[in-house]
Amino acid sequence: MAAANSTPPGSLDLNQPGFAKEILGTKLEVKYLCSDCKNILRRPFQAQCGHRYCSYCLKKIISAGPQKCATCIQEGIYEEGISILEKSSAFPDNAARREVESLPAVCINSGCTWKGTIKEYEVKIKARLSMSASFLFPLCLGKARVVLLSCHEANCQFPLVECWGCRGTILLNEESSPEQECPMRNLNCKYCKWLFCFPDTEFRDHVKTCGGSKVPCRFEVVGCAEVVENEKLPEHESKCLAEHLYMLLSFVLSLKAGSGDLKPLPDISSSQNNSPQLAANSLCSESKLSRSLELSGRCEALERKTATFENIVCVLNREVERVSLTAEAYSRQHRLDQEKIETLSNKVRQLERSIGLKDLAMAEMEEKIRNMEASTYDGVFIWKITEFARKRQEAITGRSPAIFSPAFYTSKYGYKMCLRIYLNGDGTGRGTHLSLFFVVMKGPNDALLRWPFNQKVTLMLLDQNNREHIIDAFRPDVTSSSFQRPITEMNIASGCPLFCPVSVMESKNSYVRDDAIFIKAIVDLTGL
Repeated sequence: MAAANSTPPGSLDLNQPGFAKEILGTKLEVKYLCSDCKNILRRPFQAQCGHRYCSYCLKKIISAGPQKCATCIQEGIYEEGISILEKSSAFPDNAARREVESLPAVCINSGCTWKGTIKEYEVKIKARLSMSASFLFPLCLGKARVVLLSCHEANCQFPLVECWGCRGTILLNEESSPEQECPMRNLNCKYCKWLFCFPDTEFRDHVKTCGGSKVPCRFEVVGCAEVVENEKLPEHESKCLAEHLYMLLSFVLSLKAGSGDLKPLPDISSSQNNSPQLAANSLCSESKLSRSLELSGRCEALERKTATFENIVCVLNREVERVSLTAEAYSRQHRLDQEKIETLSNKVRQLERSIGLKDLAMAEMEEKIRNMEASTYDGVFIWKITEFARKRQEAITGRSPAIFSPAFYTSKYGYKMCLRIYLNGDGTGRGTHLSLFFVVMKGPNDALLRWPFNQKVTLMLLDQNNREHIIDAFRPDVTSSSFQRPITEMNIASGCPLFCPVSVMESKNSYVRDDAIFIKAIVDLTGL
């Protein structure tokens, strides 16, 4: 019984609409459906409007040119310029493809318990059908009647077998086989091992063209003696291209010279008495020569492509050289920039040092101004010592045992003097007394003054209630170096190591008030 239609099943077409929704082994989500065929997306593409289509469905829609997105129109979100389906704006949605291919799938055949992913389902189907399809077209030109497995797996418990001879579908089990069930004659090809069910004449034609059968090389006429399998013939011709061209060249040269091992092609048009066999041989030789010339043309085309690629490589080399020069220029500029940055950094450091020196000089100037503001020119000086508790603690710990007062003068052009105080005592008064000393300093008018210094000095710790001031006075020892004309910035201090007991100061809060004490010095100006 012959088949009415020899076209292979649609599942053999690699470009198909979406997967059937029945294979999905989980809850169906709308985002996995094609906007056109409404099946599960197969190789999804995303349009610029955001809708997804199967690759096959999108190609079908835009085959006649850009089209409006029907889904956008249906959903009422159509936007001019955006809701247009065209090849240039759509792109493969690989993220959606991975999601779809990882979805669980089941076999749609009744009774089959196979489970896996959609990707495994598609791979198995494609592998099975593509292997079967190779026997339908290249070898038999669509005339063969091949038994095809339509199930996803060969080891399915209930595989379906479709016979393309009788167009019947048979459910196989362990006790049945295609040979037993197919109503037409079953012939097994010894080369390809496939089962056929068509007449003997067609079977013999298949055996001659079967991929497993051995045939002589097509260059046999020019000297190639190889005999290879049908399916390996292209591989042999590709590997032996140089040898075949050499044989072909020898054959052509022998024809051109009219002599050689191979006889030239006879002219079948020059005589009406040529035998039919000679004419057939001539036509065969011309066919072989035509194929040889075709191969030669392909070689020339390959040489032209090689030359084109060499030109492209030359252009790329020039571009690489240009980029290299640009990179080198950028590198030089970078070095110059680094040098400028280093120079500017040095200038910044110099300016910072200058600013530091100026800050120091300014601090000294401010100190001098404060001293000048505190200075007196009548021999009477009152010194207010603030933050007394902190300064006394520093004296106890030894961090700052002594404090100098600002300078004061007996007159504008007179002696320059200052006071020195030890808040924790000095010498015999250390730890028990407050020690107060008088210091003669080097002044700007010492050359006009009488030396040694011989004026009476009175020192006082003022009671801030103005009741009981602590007073001590002394007249300078003129033989002491402390009262000679100063050679250094100031002479050795001289005064009262036991000026005031610490216990007296602590017993009365009138001496220390608001964390401050007042020291007064009076220089007798008699005789000046």
